[in-house]
Amino acid sequence: LLIGFWFEKREYAAAAKKAFITNRVGDVAFMVAMFLTFATVGTLDIIGVVENAETIASGTAFVLVLLFLGGATAKSAQIPLYVWLPDAMAGPTPVSALIHAATMVTAGVYLLVRLSPVLVQSVPGMEVIAYIGVFTALLAAIIAVRQDDIKKVLAYSTVSQLGFMVLAVGVGAFRESIFHLVTHAFFKALLF
Repeated sequence: LLIGFWFEKREYAAAAKKAFITNRVGDVAFMVAMFLTFATVGTLDIIGVVENAETIASGTAFVLVLLFLGGATAKSAQIPLYVWLPDAMAGPTPVSALIHAATMVTAGVYLLVRLSPVLVQSVPGMEVIAYIGVFTALLAAIIAVRQDDIKKVLAYSTVSQLGFMVLAVGVGAFRESIFHLVTHAFFKALLF
């Protein structure tokens, strides 16, 4: 609703729909991950899941990592679900600052870091996370260089920075990922 604030313009309404639908794709992956987590661990309580992470079989852990990554990919605008974020600039600038700097886009990175004990049970899953992060960071930076609109440059910069955060998660640098998440929130809000 915030992205489509000026709903009279067809372009802005389409941007809001794109953000909504893209995030629902990630929500489906996240919901399936929740079902599998409950079936495997017997709880959805985050403390219980983290405490029982060592009991998860490696194959199940790999599937869980990919499903949680699917949820994080939509929220934190990673390849291939990054397409909604540049269009989300259709909203008013304070809304863009809120979405791009502090709240929505950081949810996926926070989810992955919070579930780090589950992630480390699958080294191949961590590699997938790292590759998604590095490809997102590079692609978004290349696209940003060719933009003329300053808000689009900021949008692709956000996607690139999120790629760095996801890369950090993928290589096991969880503290550094959260540190960059916090610093990004401040410098991106100041840029807006």
